[in-house]
Amino acid sequence: MISFSLSFVCLLLGYLLYGAVMERVIRPDDAAAMPCYAKKDGVDFMPMPAWRVFLIQFLNIAGTGPIFGAIMGILFGPAAYLWIVLGCIFAGAVHDYLCGMICIRRGGVSLPEIIGDELGDGMRLLMRIGALVLLVLVGAVFVTTPASLLDNMIPDRGWFFSNSFWLTVIFLYFILATLLPIDKLIGRIYPVFGLALLLMAIGICWGIYTQDGWMPELTDAPFVSHHPKGLPIFPMLCITIACGAISGFHGTQSPLMARCLTNERLGRPIFYGAMITEGVVALIWAAAAVKFASALPGEPGATAYEKLAALGNPAIVVKEISVSWMGSVGAVLAVLGVVAAPITSGDTAFRSARLIVADFLHLSQKSIAKRLLLCLPLFAITTALFFVDFNVLWRYFAWTNQTLACIMLWAAAVWLARQGRCYWVALMPALFMTVVCSSYILIAPEGFSLSLSIGLCAGFFLMAVLALLFSRYIRHYLQIHKTKPS
Repeated sequence: MISFSLSFVCLLLGYLLYGAVMERVIRPDDAAAMPCYAKKDGVDFMPMPAWRVFLIQFLNIAGTGPIFGAIMGILFGPAAYLWIVLGCIFAGAVHDYLCGMICIRRGGVSLPEIIGDELGDGMRLLMRIGALVLLVLVGAVFVTTPASLLDNMIPDRGWFFSNSFWLTVIFLYFILATLLPIDKLIGRIYPVFGLALLLMAIGICWGIYTQDGWMPELTDAPFVSHHPKGLPIFPMLCITIACGAISGFHGTQSPLMARCLTNERLGRPIFYGAMITEGVVALIWAAAAVKFASALPGEPGATAYEKLAALGNPAIVVKEISVSWMGSVGAVLAVLGVVAAPITSGDTAFRSARLIVADFLHLSQKSIAKRLLLCLPLFAITTALFFVDFNVLWRYFAWTNQTLACIMLWAAAVWLARQGRCYWVALMPALFMTVVCSSYILIAPEGFSLSLSIGLCAGFFLMAVLALLFSRYIRHYLQIHKTKPS
C-alpha cells in the first residue's frame, strides 16, 4: 500500500515539476497563431473548449490500454509501479507533449510529416507506412475486442447479437466517426465516456484502500520477475505496459487535438496532463488487480500473481473487480470501460489514418467524397484482419506501437536541438526506448527468438551507435548555425 501511495504522489508531482520543466523547454507563446483558426475547415480543424479537448485526448490515448496492459504488467511484480511512474513522467508525457506542440508549430501536420521533417524523407516514407500499419492494427484490435466481449455478455439469438453482428455494428460506427466532422460525434460523446472512465478509476482506487487483500511493495525484490511464466522484466514489461507509460499510438492522436487547441499554453494540461492521468489509471488498475487476486481462493501456496494469471482475459478481471467492489454501478462502468473505451480508440485510429494519407497526398478533407475515397482501402484491409488470430495481432501491435514512440522521440530530440533547446529531455527516453524495442524483437517469440543476453547486447550496441550519430549530427548542425542548446 505504501508503494502504491508513493507512486500515486510521484505521478502528481511529475506533472507539477517535470511538466513545468517541459513547458520551460517549449516556451509556449500565448500570441502564437493556432491551426484551429488558421486552417479552420469545419471537419478536423476547429476550435474546441479546453475541458472538452482534454477529455477527448484522454479517451483517445487511453482506451483499454492503461487497464489491460497494467493488469498484465503487474504479473512482473512491483517493477510495474516503477515503469508506470518513471516511464509516464520522463518518457510518455514528454513524447505526447512534444508531439502535440511540434504539430501546432508546424500548422497541424500529422506524425509522419513531423518525423520526416526532422529525420529525412526516407524516414518520412517509412513512418507513413509504419503509422498506417499501426493504426489499421489498432482499428482491427479494437473492433474484435469489444465485439467478443459483447458476444459473451449478451445472449446469442442467431446472427443477431452474435460476434459477427457486433463486428458489423461497431465497424459501421467506425465509418461514421471517421467521416463526420470531429464535433458531430466524437466531440459530443467522448467527453461522457472519458468522464465515465475517470469515475471508474476513482471507484477502484477507493476499493484499493478499503478492500481486503495483499499488495506488493517496492521492497519486495522489485528487479526480480514474479511472472508465473518466468518472463524477464526487461524488456517485456516495457512492451506489456505501453499506454500507461509510453505509447507510439499517442503520437498519432495528439495531432488530432492539436488541430483543436485555441492557445499554446493549453498544451501542458492537454498533452502532458492527459498522459499523467492515464498513468494514474494504469497504476490504479495494476494495484487493484493484484490485491483482488490475492483475496481469491486458490491452490495452497499459490501467489497473488499466479491467481491473477489464472483469471485469464483482463476483461474478466475488470468485470469481476468492478462488480465485486462497486456493485451495480461498477457493472455499468465496467461495460463502459471494457467495451466503449476500445471502440473510441479504434475510431480515432481510423480518423488519424485518414488524415495521414490526406497530408501526404495533399488532399483537402472538406468534401465527404474525398474522405470516403481515402477510407475505403483502410476499411477493406481492416476487414481482412478480422480473420487473423487476435493474439498475433496484439503482439505485433505492441511492438510497432513502442517502436513508433521511439522514433518520434528521436525526431523530437533533433527538433529541440535545431531550435536551440535542451534536447536531453527527448534524447534520454529515446535512448532507453531504442534498447527496449530492438532487444524485444530479437528475443520475443514473434521476433527472432534469440537469447536474452544476445538481445540486450545488440540493443545497447544499437543505442550507442545512434547516440554517436546523433552527437556528430548535432555538433555539425550547431557549427553551421552557430547555436547552442539552452
